[in-house]
Amino acid sequence: MDLEAVRTFVAVAEAGQFQKAAADLSITQQAVSKRIAALERDLGVRLFTRTPRGAGPTIDGQAFLPHARELLRTAERALASVRTGHRPLRVDVINSRGAASGLLRGFHRAHPGIELDVLMLFDIEPAVSAIRSGAIDASFRAVAAPGRPLPEDIASVRVLDEPLQLLTGPDHALAGAKSVTLAELAGHRIWMPGVVPGTEWTAYYDDLVAEFGLTIEATGPNFGSDALLDTIADTPALATFMGEHTRLIWPAGHGLRRIPVTDPTPVYPHSLLWHRDNPHPALATLRAHLATTAAGHDAAGTWRPRWVIPR
Repeated sequence: MDLEAVRTFVAVAEAGQFQKAAADLSITQQAVSKRIAALERDLGVRLFTRTPRGAGPTIDGQAFLPHARELLRTAERALASVRTGHRPLRVDVINSRGAASGLLRGFHRAHPGIELDVLMLFDIEPAVSAIRSGAIDASFRAVAAPGRPLPEDIASVRVLDEPLQLLTGPDHALAGAKSVTLAELAGHRIWMPGVVPGTEWTAYYDDLVAEFGLTIEATGPNFGSDALLDTIADTPALATFMGEHTRLIWPAGHGLRRIPVTDPTPVYPHSLLWHRDNPHPALATLRAHLATTAAGHDAAGTWRPRWVIPR
């Protein structure tokens, strides 16, 4: 159905005259007549009757009028949903408790007028595909795992190097330490059931293990962070790694300890990915915000994998 013909029908119905509708639409009266005639042919009914005072809708015209108005409203909503700057900025943060989610919350506090759609995609491959297809505008990721270079149309920038901490229960051998070196962790069991083969974080921990002789176990099902915390609290032989900016809440009786790791401090590199041709103005605002909040990268006394893009 021709939306311009529908728009013309509504204009005539509201004006009560073909001539007045033509003036309102900035077209000729002949064009109005042609559009109405074409719409009547499409619908198979007469929409107006001529009167001495102008034109009035027929019974069929009266029945069609509210639906015509809804068609025009629907079309406007459809256009607004994709009009640059009028739809929400869609951003993938991987999970709701991690550092990326915190970065986006900070952006929202600084720019509350910008609408956001927050998504959580598991791995980098679907995230990159979603960026390239336009399904999302940006994604927070560690860039880039060995053998998985970013496509040329995807841009990235480092926004946060997040220090790792050791999380232990109250009876762990290192629970009382103010800090722990990577060398001191050798021989201790570090349990991380969320380390899944093929993910970027697994590539990160594989390099960490290889370089410092650590023992990371990924055995057993991953029941989520709450179950992980329960197990760490109850098992003196186990500890786990946790990002410094990861937000977790546990029962007071758990007595969990978050201990800084040093000499060197392993940092997890968070980057923002986006399509180079994405015109959404809020994306530029997000990038500018992150540029003002990002600290320096590759600081002395820190470690990160060699494959991380250093920008």
